[in-house]
Amino acid sequence: LKEENAVLRSKINKLQILSETQAEKMRKLEKKLEENKIKEEKEAQDLEAMVQHVEQNLQLMTKRAVKAENSAAKLRQENALLQAELRNSKLENEALRAAQAGLGVVKQNAEVALQHLLQVTTSSRASIRQLLSGAESLQLVADLLKSIDRISEVSEDGQ
Repeated sequence: LKEENAVLRSKINKLQILSETQAEKMRKLEKKLEENKIKEEKEAQDLEAMVQHVEQNLQLMTKRAVKAENSAAKLRQENALLQAELRNSKLENEALRAAQAGLGVVKQNAEVALQHLLQVTTSSRASIRQLLSGAESLQLVADLLKSIDRISEVSEDGQ
């Protein structure tokens, strides 16, 4: 019985040692589990913080995109206005060039008309001189005819 007791005590000691070893392992595992829980909670918090940061960045990027789209729309409108203004300026420039060319033609026509007027004036003066000369000749003829009438009257009286 003693031997059996000794064997049983030996088994009990072994079981106690085994139990203490397993209890120590259990404590280590529980501690590790607790550390893992803490680590997971921290990772979860970090992940949550990262998610919030990403969401904030997305919101900022969305605001920037909206602002950029609005700015692009304004620039498109301004570009359209400037292009219309450019077209109008080109048309006005062409009209001014055409008017300038028209003024050149008018100036040239005025120069030709002036030359014709000078020619007409010169020929008119010559014609007036001829008329005056002809009128003087006619006056001379009229004076001669009067003289002839007087001479013939005196001759008829004095016959």
